[in-house]
Amino acid sequence: MSGEHEGTSLAPPYWWCLTHERAEGRDGCANTVRLGPFDTKEEAEQALETARKRSEAWDNDPKWNDVPEGGASS
Repeated sequence: MSGEHEGTSLAPPYWWCLTHERAEGRDGCANTVRLGPFDTKEEAEQALETARKRSEAWDNDPKWNDVPEGGASS
């Protein structure tokens, strides 16, 4: 989507719709079924991969790991 504001701070945000599996603008589905917002349509289209990478990073981050080192959680 090419708009006069694209690439500027006035560019519309995009979300990834989990229901329709596509990038949407402000007037899309309810936020309860969307991931975002993202600055570009392309970033929104990568939302699931972005979420997977972030989850993996958090799973391996000792600051966010609830399991004590060398042991299982209770």
